[in-house]
Amino acid sequence: MTEFSVLDDRTDWQKNFERRLRASHAAAGIGAAAAERMLDGVRSGVGDWTVAEITDAGARVGYVAVAMADGNGAPTGRIGDLHLDAPHAGREHEQAARDWAEGWCVKRGADRIDIRLTGPAGGLFDDYEVRGQLRARHVSAPPEPVDGVTARPMTQAEYPEWLASEKAAYVGDIVRSGALSREKAVLKSDRDFAELTPEGLATPDNTFLVIEAAGVPIGTGWLRHGHLPGVTYGYSLYIQKRHRGKGYGRAAMSAGEQATFAAGDSTLMFTVWGGNEVAMSLYTRAGYRVVEEMRSLALPRSAG
Repeated sequence: MTEFSVLDDRTDWQKNFERRLRASHAAAGIGAAAAERMLDGVRSGVGDWTVAEITDAGARVGYVAVAMADGNGAPTGRIGDLHLDAPHAGREHEQAARDWAEGWCVKRGADRIDIRLTGPAGGLFDDYEVRGQLRARHVSAPPEPVDGVTARPMTQAEYPEWLASEKAAYVGDIVRSGALSREKAVLKSDRDFAELTPEGLATPDNTFLVIEAAGVPIGTGWLRHGHLPGVTYGYSLYIQKRHRGKGYGRAAMSAGEQATFAAGDSTLMFTVWGGNEVAMSLYTRAGYRVVEEMRSLALPRSAG
């Protein structure tokens, strides 16, 4: 029988949890320094988590961790960790742990529950909606250029139109993922761009590109170097709709990888929003592995 005991001393769990996160990030090609920075961000929030030991007949078989948060004005639950030790992995304990976590959140008024997956979940959360993925690829050498496709710095004259287009696209991504209403997404877009590009085109450590084919603009790129140690973050690599289906998506990725390498970073990282299966497919074909996947489910479900 699966039972749950909330821990007072979480030392062993935290060591276990951090070890698993490091292994997951290493498998996705994230360097040690960058992985530690990512882990620092996780550590800053775990103090608010409730961690329970999962036992069977008195023996520990795994852990589950839950928390409550403000999900843009609505009470939102979160599964921070759900792990079964290898000899005990199986649907029985895992499903019981999921039910326990959802029930814990429902009792505290959550109308939604989120989870961040950092490895295979064996289908346990297939009915949770994908909100987004963090993907990364190690760039060990300059990529091979795509014939006829080049990337050049964006000009000041091109920047205002690009900014308006990017902000609108960001709003669309947020709304399509189901994360926010359009009104709240517009506010978030305005706030995020003001914080990320305070000096516009001259914002330090940022690269703004125009991608061209045979001298004709076909897309744009926006990357931030040193986002994490050795990591460039690709905020946007965009190909205009009328130029899609011609292999230019991979060319845009190549331009991003070239900018990453030129800046002295060795990993290119992206976020892709839920509902954008085309981009997910492109990233998979281009060798970008899932570092984290964010999913959510409306509550209450069948948990009580």
